[in-house]
Amino acid sequence: MTDFKFSVSMCVYGGDDPSWFRCAVESVKNQSLLPNEIVIVVDGPVPEKLDRIIKEYEKDDIFKIIRLGRNSGHGVARRVGLENCSNELVALMDADDISVSDRFEKQIARFKEDGELDIVGGNITEFVDDESNIVGKRIVPETDSEIKEYMKKRCPMNQVTVMFKKESVQDVGGYIDWFCEEDYYLWLRMALNNMKFSNVSDILVNVRVGKEMYNRRGGIRYFLSEAKLQRFMLSNKIIRFDTYLINVIERLILQVLMPNKLRGYIFQKFARS
Repeated sequence: MTDFKFSVSMCVYGGDDPSWFRCAVESVKNQSLLPNEIVIVVDGPVPEKLDRIIKEYEKDDIFKIIRLGRNSGHGVARRVGLENCSNELVALMDADDISVSDRFEKQIARFKEDGELDIVGGNITEFVDDESNIVGKRIVPETDSEIKEYMKKRCPMNQVTVMFKKESVQDVGGYIDWFCEEDYYLWLRMALNNMKFSNVSDILVNVRVGKEMYNRRGGIRYFLSEAKLQRFMLSNKIIRFDTYLINVIERLILQVLMPNKLRGYIFQKFARS
C-alpha cells in the first residue's frame, strides 16, 4: 500500500437505466483522485442500448469488463467483482448513483492516517429523478467503537460509499448471498474478526431512490431475511436477547405491517438523518 493504488468495483444488470449507468461511471472517471482500475461485472444479459455503453468503456484500458452468462444476483456479482480487482484497496460503486468528486481522495486520506483500518465509508444523500432534488440523507457513525455499537441496531455502513482492503474482506469469506442484506452480513463478520471500521463525516455519494426502494425494504421475505440476520447476531453474542426481541418487533412493524407509503415517510424522516 505504499502508492495507494486502488480499484473500483461496479455491477450492472439488464434492469439498470443506461443513462444512469453512464452518469455513475462518469462520476468515477472524474474524481480528484483517480483509480487505476475500474472493474465492471455485467450480471447476465443486458439490452442493446446498455451494452453499447459498456462496449464503449471496454475500449479504455482502465476498464476490466467481466460478463456473467446469467443474472446471478448482487451477492455473487459483488464477489466476482472483488475477485477480479488487481489492487489491495477496492472501492464499491453502484450503477445508478453519483460519487462526489473528491470521494476517493477523502477515503485514501483516511487510510493514510490510520494504516490499521480495514474499511472506510461515509454519508449519503438521496435524490429522486434529478440529482439536485435531495429528499433525504443517511448519516452514519464515524469511529470504530461507535460503528460497532450502532451495528447492534442497524447497518452501520452505507455500502455504496465503502472502500476496503480486499484481503480483509476475503479473510471473512467475502460477499455471501443474503437477500438484501449481504453487506450487513459482511460487516458483522468483519466485526467478529476484530477488523477496524471508519466513516468520514462527509457526503460521499448521492444515491438515486424512489418508491420502489421502499417496496424492496418491505414484505415478508425482506422481514424473514432481517430476522435471520438478527438470529445470527444473537448466536454470535453481538446482541443480547432483549435487543434481539426489540429489533425483530420493530422490523415486523416496519416491513410487514406498515403500508409502503407510510414506510417511505418513516425512512425519510426518521431512519435517515
